[in-house]
Formats: sequence, structure tokens, C-alpha cells
Amino acid sequence: MTVRMNDEALGKAIAEQLFSAEGTAKAWDLKLEDAGEGWARASMVVRDDMLNGHGTAHGGMIFALADTAFAWACNSHNVKTFAQHAAISFLSPAHSGERLEAEAREQSLSGRTGVYTVNVLGEDGRVVAIFQGLSRTAGGPVIETGE
Repeated sequence: MTVRMNDEALGKAIAEQLFSAEGTAKAWDLKLEDAGEGWARASMVVRDDMLNGHGTAHGGMIFALADTAFAWACNSHNVKTFAQHAAISFLSPAHSGERLEAEAREQSLSGRTGVYTVNVLGEDGRVVAIFQGLSRTAGGPVIETGE
């Protein structure tokens, strides 16, 4: 895929490309809500098969949503980038049928390392979790821009 566009449009095109190539996002019905340079927003509706033994959203599912938004945000500069480290704090339970939204924002980018914060919100606006990720570039473009 070869594209020419501004930085915001490029960030969204990169997220769309990554989304189209992922199996996990589709398996869990994750949605790409929007993206741009240094940020991305994803959502999912918690299903019954995503619940833990206490009947609330499994932490791994919430982590997966946050990690996906993080991946789209940290690749938005069109350099192949991977997670180097990630941590999450779970603050409020999510329930079956609830729509969660994760917004990743770049906090710092220095050399090959980026720092990102992802806020996962419930549909009522409460903070369900806060994810912090450290990224590391591997080099090479995510998509060809023709430049």
C-alpha cells in the first residue's frame, strides 16, 4: 500500500492497516474509532465470553483493548514499533454488554523510545483502567508513503 497524506491522516491510515492485518482485534470485535499522529482510540463491547470468574470483564481483555490502542498510536509515525514494556492498573470493573473505549496518547518520544498512556473508560465515563506503555522502534515503514 502506497499513500501520500498529512501526519494525522497517515496516523489513521497506519492504524487501519494494522487493524486489517490483526486477527485478535477482529476476534474480539475491537473497533478502530479514530487515530492520528501519536494517538489512537479503540473500543469494544464486553461479551459474556470475556468475563472472569467473578462475572466482570477479564483483565486480559481490558489489557488487550488498551494494548491495541497503544500499538496503533506508537506506530503512527510510520516506523515499525513494538511494545517494550507495559503495565496496567485496574480501577473499576466492567460488565457484560458495556462498551469500553481506550484512548492512547503519546507522552514522550525520544530516539527509539516512546512513552504512552492509555485511559480505558466505561460507557458512563468512569476510568476502568490506566495502561502505560513503553515502545521501541525496530525500523522500516509500516506502510509505503511514496516519499
